[in-house]
Amino acid sequence: MQLIKTFSKYLGLFIVATVVSSCSQNDNLYVIETEIGDIVFEVYPEKAPITVANFLKYVELADFDSANFYRSVRMDNQPKDSVKIEVIQGNFTARSKSFGTIPHETTDKIGLLHKDGTMSMGRLKPGSAALVFFICINDQPELDFGGKRYADGLGFAAFGQVTQGMDIVREIQRGETDYQTLIKTIDIHQIRKQ
Repeated sequence: MQLIKTFSKYLGLFIVATVVSSCSQNDNLYVIETEIGDIVFEVYPEKAPITVANFLKYVELADFDSANFYRSVRMDNQPKDSVKIEVIQGNFTARSKSFGTIPHETTDKIGLLHKDGTMSMGRLKPGSAALVFFICINDQPELDFGGKRYADGLGFAAFGQVTQGMDIVREIQRGETDYQTLIKTIDIHQIRKQ
């Protein structure tokens, strides 16, 4: 009888721990609903708090009327770039104007690298990221701190990881382009919590 009580106690603790664990994991899962399928991704607010908070602010307030994936960067459409990368780039339209730029969280400080499926913020100079984001196709170390895609070597601000839907990401990347602009953009219907 004592063995059954002990087993029941530990089974109950295991079930509670499993539920808590799955709830905490799901809190950070989001879905990009596109016209050709869904892309599920996880954000990492504990590692990249500024970048995640910025992205989620747009998710909450975006109207998505003209949000889309509009750029595909492939090995064959970067003739002027000595350091080549592979990404698709998207944006959203907010009800209000841009919230402004955010401080740059470098990959050496946050511990996230630009791997296959990594989500990151677009920028020109460091600290200029606002509402343009991209998804990596294949590992892209030149986008990390110390990478050579930009001469400043500060890389880009990674904040999330695709967990399902890389087939959709790759399909978008294969779209016909004029230089790097998709001839047929892919509409984003919404981005929502999973």
